[in-house]
Amino acid sequence: MALIFTPRPKQAEVLAYQHGRMGVSAVPGSGKTWTLSLLAARLLLENQLAPEQEVLVVTLTNSAVDNFSTRVDAFLRAGGQRPILVPNYRVRTLHGLAHDIVRARPALVGLSENFSIIDERAAGNIRSEVARAWLQTHPDFFEDLLDPELDEGKRNWVRRDRLPDLMDEIALSFIRTAKDLRLTPEKLRQVLDEVPFALPLLEMGWALFNDYQRALAYRGAVDFDDLIRLALQALEGDATLLELLQFRWPYILEDEAQDSSRLQEQILGRLAGDSGNWVRVGDPNQAIYETFTTASPEYLRAFIHNPFVQRGELPNSGRSTASIMFLANELIKWTMEDHPLPEARNALSPPEIEPAPPGDPQPNPPDAPENIYLVDRKYTAREEVAAVAGSLANWLPEHPDSTVAVLTTTNSRAFEMIDELKRLGLAYNDSLLRSSTSTRTTAGVLGTVLNSLANPDSARRLSKVLEAWRREERGEAEAEALTERAAQTLRRCRQVEDYLWPRLEQDWLEDSGLAESDPPVYALLDDFRQVARRWQATVLLPVDQIVLTLSQDLFSSPTDLAIAHKLALLLRSASDLYPDWRLPELTQELAVIARNERRFLGFSDDDTGFDPQRYPGVVVVATMHKAKGLEWDRVYLMSVNNYDFPSGNPYDQYLSEKWFLRGRLNLEAETRARLNALFPERALPRPNVPVVPDEYAWPEDGEPTLNARLEYIRERLRLLYVGITRARTDLIITWNTGRRGGLQPAVPFLELKRIWEAHRDETAG
Repeated sequence: MALIFTPRPKQAEVLAYQHGRMGVSAVPGSGKTWTLSLLAARLLLENQLAPEQEVLVVTLTNSAVDNFSTRVDAFLRAGGQRPILVPNYRVRTLHGLAHDIVRARPALVGLSENFSIIDERAAGNIRSEVARAWLQTHPDFFEDLLDPELDEGKRNWVRRDRLPDLMDEIALSFIRTAKDLRLTPEKLRQVLDEVPFALPLLEMGWALFNDYQRALAYRGAVDFDDLIRLALQALEGDATLLELLQFRWPYILEDEAQDSSRLQEQILGRLAGDSGNWVRVGDPNQAIYETFTTASPEYLRAFIHNPFVQRGELPNSGRSTASIMFLANELIKWTMEDHPLPEARNALSPPEIEPAPPGDPQPNPPDAPENIYLVDRKYTAREEVAAVAGSLANWLPEHPDSTVAVLTTTNSRAFEMIDELKRLGLAYNDSLLRSSTSTRTTAGVLGTVLNSLANPDSARRLSKVLEAWRREERGEAEAEALTERAAQTLRRCRQVEDYLWPRLEQDWLEDSGLAESDPPVYALLDDFRQVARRWQATVLLPVDQIVLTLSQDLFSSPTDLAIAHKLALLLRSASDLYPDWRLPELTQELAVIARNERRFLGFSDDDTGFDPQRYPGVVVVATMHKAKGLEWDRVYLMSVNNYDFPSGNPYDQYLSEKWFLRGRLNLEAETRARLNALFPERALPRPNVPVVPDEYAWPEDGEPTLNARLEYIRERLRLLYVGITRARTDLIITWNTGRRGGLQPAVPFLELKRIWEAHRDETAG
């Protein structure tokens, strides 16, 4: 097989895989996606799969689905051993895979053939309604949980402004945990009724869970968590289906396995079978979603260390300079050996990052220790923003071809930075901060136009197209008023054809008198007529070409154009799958996408294939979570203080602990722990958190809060590691004292600064 890149020795060891189970630990920048893609292509080219068999690739995000598909296709073309007409591979997110399984036998799990899937926004709205309704009917539930030191005025404020949000957070945590435990409200109710004492937190959680599921059932819908639970139920309940899928997917390749959940591991384990072929690749040091999902790096760690599993490593990285790799490795060493909280010392683990081997086609950048700054100046929150922006203003003019990112811990902090960049007139990009409405908006705009093309006689629909075409003028009062006048006028047109394609003696626009009475509206409608004619002329083209033509007139930003291109491909696939569909059916499909119901098929709102290399000289502002998998020449890490990166000190504070609750309880953790204790045989074993063995032994009040602190501390160490390893050559880390001025620099920041200064002095001497 001809290769289009030369693998490193450790990559070659993974590529030599033939069969069985293999666990691979991969450091940041090690080329794991390339390696896994090449492995998929090699397995396809060197094994004679039956026509109905596929190599299954499971990955975390929908943008990774695109990356894998592109790379596997490239490797297959480079292999050249057989024509690739219909590639025998499938790339799916876990939700996409679960959808494939459930759709194969919906009746098996109690669903109708036309069941729908609600998106996260709709699920959140239902959950909020349920939580607020429960709180209104139980107004005194939290009285004994509030801090007794609160005066009545503050208590009233907390009841009004804080408890609804807290209820929403508890509902999300409880429902997600219940579904991960594969519970239904009926099953949970049965067990609660058998417990001989009161469990008020669990009774509250059950009520929220029950009302939420009833709301879904009323809509004939499931949510994303249901999909995963039901997929496993289908595999367990139908041996014939399981056997069919095991035959269809003789090889399973799992990327980002450090973010696997218990149910994901069980689904893939069943599909692989006891003697099947399953390769899991990931980096437990980059597991940064544990505290707000059901994922855990412990699954991958246990898998890799299983004596019956083949082990591989991808320790070489050509991403960063020696100095940046040194800092990342020292964070691992310090955490394992000297973290002040012994229970947190398992947060990070080997392998450490090794440089690319000599002669590697992707060598590390030349070392530049002078470009490493661990700034210990005591900034206020506002001063830190100004200092980072000022540094950028000085650096950017001399580095117009370099990439740079400012990474924060929260969206709100990121937007503060954007405001400062605007004030200084610096170019910035906020694509990674955009909410999940981006795709809905783009799909909605395209759907509006396609709907009009499918109903060309409707003046009302055409007026909506005009508004979509002029949507970028929103916010400008005069332009908005002009658009509204033009749309109202257009809605009064009785014969659309007399406007768009008038005969010489019957031109609706010319006969309207607008040229004299309202020249701006006349000019706008005349311009729009030329655009609408061009769009109508596309209706005989394939649907993907229609969408691409429309997008050139409707969108200007790279993000919107990328989404439109993705939508075009998706609609073309739907057209190929359903040859009888015409524009009305395809428009309806686009409406479904606009509601985000196709996310589980590998299409996501915020996964637009962001590439930092497309933005040289532009400041990319993002959170550290969103930056995972990306890299820049220069990286600023902000807010590395003891609130955002606590270490278990008495003066540390924690995001999930509410100041207005007694003992600063983390009620999400308290409720979740009691639910897990009710089903110890199903609960996820957590490091340093023993499973309660007794039938009715419960964690003491506050104990789950302390355990949640440990999880958060461990995850934040990994988040700092992820932030450091985004940088190629330059790294600047700062901290601030917070809005009230009482925060301290994070302990790992201080230790890294001490280690770095000693290392610099040693190498200089």
